[in-house]
Amino acid sequence: MWNISLAAELRTDIPDLIVSRTAIDLDENVLYAASESQNSDGEVEVKIWRILHGNEGDPPMNITMFTTNTSASRSANEVVSFRFLPDSRRLAALMRGGDITMISVDGEDPVPEVEGTIESGILAAAWSPDDSLLAIVTGEEKLILMTSTFDVLSDARLFTTDFGEDAPINVGWGSKQTQFHGSLGKVAAQAPTVKVVGTSPDDDEMPRVSWRGDGAFFVVSSLSPASNPPRHRTLRVYDRQAALQSTSEAVPGLEHAMAWRPSGNLIAGTQRFGFEGGGSGKEGRHDVVFFERNGLRHGEFGLRVEDMSITPGSRVEGRKWGYRIKELIWSSDSNVLGLWVEKDEGDIFQLWTTGNYHWYLKHEMAAPESASGPGRFTSVEWHPEQALRVVMTTSSQIIQRTYAWETWVSTTRPPNDSGTVAVLDGSKILLTPFRSQNVPPPMSSYQLAQPAQSSSPPIHANLAPWSDTLVLLWESGYLEIWSLQTRLGPGRGKIMDPSRTFAGVVGKSSLRPRQVVLSTPDSVHLLGSSSEGHDLVSIAHLGKEATQNGTEVTMPSRNGRLVQIDSQAASIPEIAAFPEFCFLAQRIEVPSDTDESSSLYLGLSNSGKLFVTAPSANPRTLASNTTSFTIASGFLVFTTSAHEATFAPLSSLGALLILDDSGDSSAILATWEKRRVERGSRIVAAVSSAMSLVLQMPRGNLETINPRPLVMAVVRQDLDARQYRKAFLSCRKHRIDLNALVEHDHTAFLENLPLFVEQVHEVDHINIFLTGVGQGKQSPEIIAELCDALRVELERKDLTKYVNCILTAYMVKTPPDPEAGLALLLRLRESNPDLVEDAVKYIIFLVDADRLFDTALGMYDFSLVLIIAQYAQKDPREYLPFLRELRSLEKYYQRFRIDDHLKRHDRALKNLNLAGSSYFPEALAYIEQHRLYEPAISIWKDTDQYNNILEIYGDWLFEHRDFRQAASVFVQAGTLSKAMAAHEKALDWQELFDLAGRAGMSYDDTSAMGYRVAEDLASKKRHSDAARVLLDYAKDIREAVIALVEGNCFSEARRIVTLTDSQTLLADIIHPGALESRARISEEIGEMREQLRKQLHRIRELRVKKAEEPDTFYGGDDPNLYNVDVMTDVSMPATAFTRYTAAPTSMSKSSKSILSCSLVAVLDTYIFPGLVGRFNATQADARQLLPHLCQFTPEHADEGVALQAEMEEFEQEFFEAVEEIWKKSAGEETSVQDSWAQRMEDKAKERRIDPIERVAKPDPKGNEEWRMKMFAQ
Repeated sequence: MWNISLAAELRTDIPDLIVSRTAIDLDENVLYAASESQNSDGEVEVKIWRILHGNEGDPPMNITMFTTNTSASRSANEVVSFRFLPDSRRLAALMRGGDITMISVDGEDPVPEVEGTIESGILAAAWSPDDSLLAIVTGEEKLILMTSTFDVLSDARLFTTDFGEDAPINVGWGSKQTQFHGSLGKVAAQAPTVKVVGTSPDDDEMPRVSWRGDGAFFVVSSLSPASNPPRHRTLRVYDRQAALQSTSEAVPGLEHAMAWRPSGNLIAGTQRFGFEGGGSGKEGRHDVVFFERNGLRHGEFGLRVEDMSITPGSRVEGRKWGYRIKELIWSSDSNVLGLWVEKDEGDIFQLWTTGNYHWYLKHEMAAPESASGPGRFTSVEWHPEQALRVVMTTSSQIIQRTYAWETWVSTTRPPNDSGTVAVLDGSKILLTPFRSQNVPPPMSSYQLAQPAQSSSPPIHANLAPWSDTLVLLWESGYLEIWSLQTRLGPGRGKIMDPSRTFAGVVGKSSLRPRQVVLSTPDSVHLLGSSSEGHDLVSIAHLGKEATQNGTEVTMPSRNGRLVQIDSQAASIPEIAAFPEFCFLAQRIEVPSDTDESSSLYLGLSNSGKLFVTAPSANPRTLASNTTSFTIASGFLVFTTSAHEATFAPLSSLGALLILDDSGDSSAILATWEKRRVERGSRIVAAVSSAMSLVLQMPRGNLETINPRPLVMAVVRQDLDARQYRKAFLSCRKHRIDLNALVEHDHTAFLENLPLFVEQVHEVDHINIFLTGVGQGKQSPEIIAELCDALRVELERKDLTKYVNCILTAYMVKTPPDPEAGLALLLRLRESNPDLVEDAVKYIIFLVDADRLFDTALGMYDFSLVLIIAQYAQKDPREYLPFLRELRSLEKYYQRFRIDDHLKRHDRALKNLNLAGSSYFPEALAYIEQHRLYEPAISIWKDTDQYNNILEIYGDWLFEHRDFRQAASVFVQAGTLSKAMAAHEKALDWQELFDLAGRAGMSYDDTSAMGYRVAEDLASKKRHSDAARVLLDYAKDIREAVIALVEGNCFSEARRIVTLTDSQTLLADIIHPGALESRARISEEIGEMREQLRKQLHRIRELRVKKAEEPDTFYGGDDPNLYNVDVMTDVSMPATAFTRYTAAPTSMSKSSKSILSCSLVAVLDTYIFPGLVGRFNATQADARQLLPHLCQFTPEHADEGVALQAEMEEFEQEFFEAVEEIWKKSAGEETSVQDSWAQRMEDKAKERRIDPIERVAKPDPKGNEEWRMKMFAQ
């Protein structure tokens, strides 16, 4: 679906000489040309010209010249091969007389040097693509292979009977000799088939040499020796050592033209038919045939002789049919095949492309006529790097043409967008409107024939932006305009009914037009080149009878600038600019917040960069690997070489241009949707009205997709226009979640529900919509609101018609409401019994039959239960006995049984209560069985059985060790004994002894209970509470003091001793207890010191390992693991411990122990902060003990001094350890230098985080007032 358009043309005149060959210096972008002329001595003078890349007016420069002997045949150019060798910076000219001349181009006055001479002459020569080898066919019919320094690698005869090294092995299977021939017998099988294989009368009898694109092989086409008539052509394939690989099969009528496709899969040649020795076929048939490397045929396509305007009965010698194929030339990317055709009326050069196994004639250029006769090309070559640039020479001119791929597609806006695409194929214009039809190429919906007065294909075509109007332009300036009258949408009748509205020549004779734009219905803009070589835009006004040529504007150089052509003032003001020249560009209008819209410009360069720019804005690169782009439904759609299609909202492009270079565009790019497409896909057309995007695969076949962004854009437009039916059908067709209809504007949708029901009135459609809404991601509240609103509207409109929809609305809510649906069935049973059957079947379809049966049973309506069971096809033996049993029960007990069966225990308990007090024992058992204590409390409140419920509830709480709650329940129930037991278990001693007092418990029982409670409190470290209980209720001062001393509460213990005048307890209990507490604190300090030193030692070992083996420490990649094939493909996020698990299982035990030690150290790093809490607690104990040690005996004072010193020593050691562990080394300090290397280093440091840095540095500072200053003295 792509066409070849002429993008640029450059002509250079070299008068009075015959330009025969060209060569290109890719490094300097310089073109060299060789011209020939014959002097008075009969020798051939060869001049070398240098043409710089620039404007057409730049004159060529003659850098040197040399002479050579004239060959025996002057029908061909003397320069057989002309090549620039970049390694040596020299030009190599191989002459037909045999001279090999080298010319250095770096000197100021290049001097040609003859490197050697082949005495028999050179018939054909070709350099390998890498310029390292040279293949030559000599006049003695020898094949010589040389290096770039002209050292001979091989010199052998060209003709041989060997097939080559790749000769196939034939065992005869399927051949004629192995087939059955009936009564004729074996003689018929062995009879030889006589087939004359000759050559074409148009053959120039010269050999040809062509290399494959990778330089691994080359092919030689040559005629068989004259000594063995009839002569025929044979292709022989050689490798880089000139070893014969294969020989082609005998092809009758094979001609001299031959070229190997650079991609390597085909060797192209031409074949004639319809004469003795030629191919079997109609006379005049002419094919381009293809061969594989093994010499076998592989397809062909026929040349369109009828399109060449050949005059029959030609008298030109060597051209029996009035024309012949001079050469075949492949473009460097193998996509275009060029045919150099010699006609009696002049030479032409044709461009052919292929797609879907069909060959299209895309372009044809005729050689400029000369004063001496018809126009002739002297050489035609493709540019070795720029795939669509061709260099052609004539007798006095060098023509450089640059082409570009372009799709001729209609850009009309909805609702009149037809998506029409025009494809050029020789004399036919293939037209397909993709809105109505998707016809795979090479077929089309309509074929527009070429006018009789023009024999060549048009050079350019375009479609008007306001209607399906096609304008065709020929190189002669002839113009045609066609109104296609395309039928939009499906239907019968012609898909198109074109009518020609204009035909004539436009533009001035000096203009060489190459592109056309139909700017208005009565004027066109032509882009072409003037005779001086400048690009011109000519504006022509079209009349019914005559054409008026308007203004001509000279264009600036092609540098990416965007200009606006003012036909009135003949000026071209610059409006924007791309960073580089873009052949494909488009202007778009983007709506803004104001009433006015802003203009954006999109451009695609040859390098694949997609740019966007605007007036007074810097251009932005959207993608660097773009293959095609288009505009549709408010989106920029472009494909990339990564096989993705991107959909960028046009509004986001303007936001990108506003950002400066340092702005973050991630939020904008996040709004761009992407989807995968088939490999190599390119956009052909986008039809907004059809929500379709047409893609073409590399092979040529088409695929039409409906991308979600394009569909949603149209759906939103329909919703805003309240066209709900159209939006619904679009979503259904393209499998868009129907929640989009609601989410677009929830409030507006609810307000227009009557309109929605009126437009989408089909029951099935409403059911599909409700099902989609119910399965959506909206909140249950929104779903319920929508379903209820729609249900109300349907009931109001027609309950009978929409009964299924109403049932669906009940069932799709979260949670579903089948009971309401069954209630609707009960209503219908009374008013419309005929609908009940279908409604029951439908609701059974929506809801599981067993669940529906249970729901009906829960409504206590046995008739409804029987209906559901009947239509659900349940076995009567399963449910009838159960129903009979239920029918025999009393009403509320029956409902209890039903609710219990349905596991609705709360409702069952209520019905059991309503059944009567006789069922209370069963109710108690039911409560305990299903733990219905809280519902039971509310049900039996203010009844005689209320305390019984509370008591069993308290017992259950007591069994589950919720003693505090159990005690409250027992108190409420009036069972104080159980309440006291619960308070005792909960250690709520205040409430316990309060209840004991109110219950009148005896002193002995109270004292005994006090000892039990005090013991339990002491075991829970509640020594103060234990002492209080012993004092108040057990009246035991000694035990109370002991409890306080054990809890390190010496102040309270001394107060009680003084209060009760029990001084003996001071020496008996408090003094020894103080020494015991001091010993315990000392022991605690010793344990902490040991743990601190152990962990510090391990962390030091870990840091040594980090310095010696950082890769092992941080989990770096082990090179020994790269070739392990059994490693898992499952990826998991790395952690600080990954380095210890990334080792192979064959690791030695010693290595494992080292890593295990390191792991323990890291774990200890995380445990280390636990020492801080332990240290602070010990410090608090010391603070309580030290004041009393200084007040007791001298022994206690000495112990106090020792304890404080020991505590201070450990405190200092602890502080130093923390500082050592969390101190950064000098190399780890943050650098202020901002550079690329520094940022890379910082990133590496982020991945190598020390495990210690993951833990916050602890603060071991506690209460500084714990010391006794008198002990410090």
